[in-house]
Amino acid sequence: MRMKAGIVIFPGTNRDRDMAIALERVTGHAPARLWHRDTSLPAGLDLVVLPGGFSHGDYLRSGAMAALSPIMAEIRAFAERGGHVLGVCNGFQILTEAHMLPGALLRNASLRFLSMDCHLRVERAATPFTSRWQKGDIFRSPMAHGDGNFFADDDTLDRLEGEGRVAFRYVDATGEATPDANLNGSARSIAGIYSENLRVLGLMPHPENLVDPLMGGVDGKPLFDSIAASLAA
Repeated sequence: MRMKAGIVIFPGTNRDRDMAIALERVTGHAPARLWHRDTSLPAGLDLVVLPGGFSHGDYLRSGAMAALSPIMAEIRAFAERGGHVLGVCNGFQILTEAHMLPGALLRNASLRFLSMDCHLRVERAATPFTSRWQKGDIFRSPMAHGDGNFFADDDTLDRLEGEGRVAFRYVDATGEATPDANLNGSARSIAGIYSENLRVLGLMPHPENLVDPLMGGVDGKPLFDSIAASLAA
């Protein structure tokens, strides 16, 4: 049985092709392309992806306008029915603005756009998104964002930590969560989080850009191998 995925495209989305390449690499077939004004999802979808970019030009706040798009009501219902949702970069911002994930993505602490590689540490491995990693694994991932500074109040952060909902953390190459490794200033060096049922994942860096040696490495491929293996069963 093959996993079926769909990628949502908003005005200003620019990472949908990268995401399609990553998904096709592990599933053997192209994902469906979904438009932000669609009012229904194709039957049989296992995964909906909100990719990176600058939806609606990032007017108001990053992801704020996209969170009100017609398709988001369907994605919320899809997740409530047990579907899986992945939001990367702008997709993570949209998920927080749509209140499908807690917290907010603020301006980077440096007030500068960041475009460089970072290192991430896997904080929880036994999920549909991380089953091909071990807890504590370190991998490299590109980042490209101006509003990637994850913020939440202390109670929310404590709950995310206590419930094992921190997916990835910014670290240095040795795996230490140092201030210098936390380039955007995110609270507790958090790079990605899960929903309560672990079916919705949001993260800021772009693992889809490292899925082939010709891209410079395959550090991000385990994310997509995990998804394909977990959702095709």
